[in-house]
Amino acid sequence: MTNSDTPNKVLPNDSVGLVQAKSTQFDRELALDCGRNLPSFHLTYETYGKLNHDHSNAILICHALSGDHHAAGYHSIEDRKPGWWESAIGPGKPIDSNKFYIVCPNNLGSCKGSSGPNTINPESGKIYGPDFPIITVSDWVRSQAHLANYLGIDQWAAVIGGSLGGMQVLQWAIDQPDRLRHAIIIAAAPKLSTQNIAFNEVARQAIMSDPEFHNGRYYDHNVVPRRGLMLARMLGHITYLSDDAMRAKFGRELREGKLNFGFDVDFQIESYLRYQGKSFVDRFDANTYLLMTKALDYYDPASEHNNDLAQAMRSAKAKFLVISFTSDWRFSPARSEEIVHALLDEKKDVTYAEVEANHGHDAFLMPIPTYTEILTAYMQRVANEVKA
Repeated sequence: MTNSDTPNKVLPNDSVGLVQAKSTQFDRELALDCGRNLPSFHLTYETYGKLNHDHSNAILICHALSGDHHAAGYHSIEDRKPGWWESAIGPGKPIDSNKFYIVCPNNLGSCKGSSGPNTINPESGKIYGPDFPIITVSDWVRSQAHLANYLGIDQWAAVIGGSLGGMQVLQWAIDQPDRLRHAIIIAAAPKLSTQNIAFNEVARQAIMSDPEFHNGRYYDHNVVPRRGLMLARMLGHITYLSDDAMRAKFGRELREGKLNFGFDVDFQIESYLRYQGKSFVDRFDANTYLLMTKALDYYDPASEHNNDLAQAMRSAKAKFLVISFTSDWRFSPARSEEIVHALLDEKKDVTYAEVEANHGHDAFLMPIPTYTEILTAYMQRVANEVKA
């Protein structure tokens, strides 16, 4: 993440400023791909900017695995960090809040306000815990479509997301072809590689083998599987960075300037990973991490079309912008090119950019000049179309 660690007493002029989360209850059954139903559900979300008179300037932001609805701005003047995509959303920024009405929902199954494992099951009156059903990317699209209906948005000017968020964008284009004009897919893939599934499985095993996991019912024991969740995050974090980025940031620097010949922290990278892991435990939920990684693993739209991604994209009507980053080895440019080739096979309107960057997978969150210019230019095209 690129957010500043500096406390903010005066908010930047190019920020959406102070924002508040909203929550909407949907008292209707939601059928899920796993075969189960949610009898009702609620979604937490944030909005930035104003909806225009014909509701044509709405942008949907889809978040990644550990993200949430707080994409931009600050909840308090004392916040140390803004929302997770502050670099791209705000007045004068690529996703300009002076032009667009920007909506970012918290995904179902998450732990930041929407229905998920840490919320109450309305049928039992008890916390869901591990009983919360497995959620898929298509389930998220369906739930987000209900939110669009609630907000009076028939068609998004664009649906935008990076990583797991990019998969949601792809699925929006497939499942709801008439409800988005543009699909902007950043640092994503049409399905996980075997290696990526393997990383996720190791992360899940770290969580589930923690003695405090209690088969996912740790809430009942008033404990948290801290060590397992910390290890899962440390593993994930390694995959979000490139080797070059790690070497540039940490090298082989020693925390105390000398080797200690033990198993405590010697190198700065060890200290950094432990910090990332521990801080993650304080803001995330282990059951949600399990659910989100399974949604990643299961995603494969081509599987329903004879493993033909082009066929899966046949119904799409959106115009596409696909962006990848040269040092992203988790979702490499070759994975984005799979999407581009499928779209070209179907003669879709697609723009593709491979951005030179050494930041690894996390590059999609960073204000890299070339990336910013590409996104800004494309969003101006979107704005011109909808007269935003």
